[in-house]
Amino acid sequence: MNVIIIEDEKPAARRLGRLLSDLNVEVTTMLHSVEESLSWFQENEHPDLIFLDIQLSDGLSFEIFDIVDVKSAIIFTTAYDEYALQAFKLNSIDYLLKPIDDEELESAVNKFRSLKPESKKLSLDFEDIKKLLVNPLEREYKKRFTAKVGQHLKIINADDVECFYSENKGTYAATSDGRNYLLDTTLENLEEELQPNTFFRVSRKFYVNINFIKDIISYTNSRLQIKLNSFSEQEIIVSRERVKDFKLWLE
Repeated sequence: MNVIIIEDEKPAARRLGRLLSDLNVEVTTMLHSVEESLSWFQENEHPDLIFLDIQLSDGLSFEIFDIVDVKSAIIFTTAYDEYALQAFKLNSIDYLLKPIDDEELESAVNKFRSLKPESKKLSLDFEDIKKLLVNPLEREYKKRFTAKVGQHLKIINADDVECFYSENKGTYAATSDGRNYLLDTTLENLEEELQPNTFFRVSRKFYVNINFIKDIISYTNSRLQIKLNSFSEQEIIVSRERVKDFKLWLE
């Protein structure tokens, strides 16, 4: 398997390389900018798989593909949930949120290995992806949700939701008045619908609203526990790999 990493943060690239080495995946090349990547692709055989950071120091990595026709499979690596999810939906093999979790990386690599050879050469519409990244802060995010309550539909304002959480294959909105409503959606779908300055996915199970955080407490294994104003049915724990991004989000 011929693998390259395109990542402008060299320590992050080296760490990803080490994690891949532990999975018996040899990284042949690490590239750190759009300009460097353009030169490399024009002079070298294209790899089987690219680990691609979206935002590079000299521009969006998609600029590479405006000039070079790359047919390699791609696993996107990004710190931005909404970007990553959209890239995933546009036929990328998988995406990894930074900081990259070793188990999620192993799952992505195994998924690539399991594909048939003809399925590994993916054709991505980078123009469509780029359109999603234009002025992301100006995007319209969902302001209301509906939930069925008996024979009625309840309108729930996103600003009134303390957290969204999954339980028993259902997705719930916990509101500031202490109620929980079952929604016809998934946490994965919410990634592209929620305002990222207001909501953060602290774990696979929870999204929290910054406006309702009452307390943040140190927890075991370098994790954090969140206390909300009203919601108390379950512990809300920030997973260890998301603690750093969570702290940055709070600022």
